[in-house]
Amino acid sequence: MILMKVLLVNTSETTGGAAIACSRIMKALRREGVDASMMVRNAEKGQEGVIPVGCGLQKEWCFLSERTAIWAANRFSKDKLFYVDIANSGIDITKTKAFREADVIHLHWINQGYISLKGLKKIVASGKQIVWTMHDMWPFTGICHHADDCTRYTSSCYDCPLLPKHGCTDMAKRTFDRKLAVLDKADITFVGCSKWLASLCSKSRIAKSHKVISIPNPIDTAVYAPMDKAAVRSKLGLPADKKLVLFCSVKTTDVRKGMLYFQESCRILKETTSPNIEILILGMNGDILGSTLPQPSHAIGYVSEGLPLVELYNAADVFVTPSLQENLPNTIMEALSCGIPCVGFDIGGIPEMIDHKSNGYVAEYKSAEDLARGIRWVLEEADYPAICRNAREKALSSYSEHAVALQYISLFK
Repeated sequence: MILMKVLLVNTSETTGGAAIACSRIMKALRREGVDASMMVRNAEKGQEGVIPVGCGLQKEWCFLSERTAIWAANRFSKDKLFYVDIANSGIDITKTKAFREADVIHLHWINQGYISLKGLKKIVASGKQIVWTMHDMWPFTGICHHADDCTRYTSSCYDCPLLPKHGCTDMAKRTFDRKLAVLDKADITFVGCSKWLASLCSKSRIAKSHKVISIPNPIDTAVYAPMDKAAVRSKLGLPADKKLVLFCSVKTTDVRKGMLYFQESCRILKETTSPNIEILILGMNGDILGSTLPQPSHAIGYVSEGLPLVELYNAADVFVTPSLQENLPNTIMEALSCGIPCVGFDIGGIPEMIDHKSNGYVAEYKSAEDLARGIRWVLEEADYPAICRNAREKALSSYSEHAVALQYISLFK
């Protein structure tokens, strides 16, 4: 047993990529002998080591208080309502026994009414060592999770492009200034799950006086492992004689996940590739997306983790992620670990995961034509057994739980 107590803090236990990554880090640390626990607002499964905090009414009030303020600033439109967070209300975790006893506070995704800036100030004032693993850009911007082409966070956020120009232009600046005041003198290390995100963070005004490093998320390579494709397809009732292209997202119709580019790439594939391709859709609203595609599709629904998810990856011939905003996608990591080649845009941390024409194909950003070309390359031109082996090797060498846990333990020490 390593004599340190680490408290990981994330809004959800299992819902969303950050929750899955945080849970995996906790498990990886525990397997290395670290006394690690995870404090969440939403405890969906109640795994060992997970500590729920906050009562029902309190959690609902904090969530609605923030959303209402953003809704009003957004001229009472739901458009882009969840693209920003202002952390104006939340739960005080510093009063809990788990917080008091922890040696290290390991923050993750803390938004949507979980940790407010006032609560963050109390965490900093506790004097405990703080590590903040970033799953998007929010820790070092004013209010946005993804800044796209905006670089105002490098000096001071104002006139946020994600909000209307009149009547709310100071919401980003007000939040940025408060966040800067809380974090400026804090003893905190920022961790980017990708080198790309760490690089952006190091350029920000909020993180300029802090240590910024990169540590990837881990994956259990013993669970996410290659399986017999024919047997898996037979079990799931999927066709044995088709090439299956897997697309997945929590909400498959989310335009930020590249739905429009995926639709166009499927149209191009229909016109240029052999007709034995079918689409496997994993996530909510999969039937809606499937109805817009020219190929036959199989809408599975949302599956977060476990054997069913591993089987679905193994049933596919290629995994496609046309996302327009990404850090270090768990989905690519999971597919690679199952030995499934991946195709994705040249954005965020994706090029760090997909080695072009080695374990998949990195397509030109926002090019449906190149996305289709990448899918076609994997299915018809590449040495398929070789790129499958390369995919598995990438996961083993870069993302194993043991390797990632040791990096965090070194940082905590």
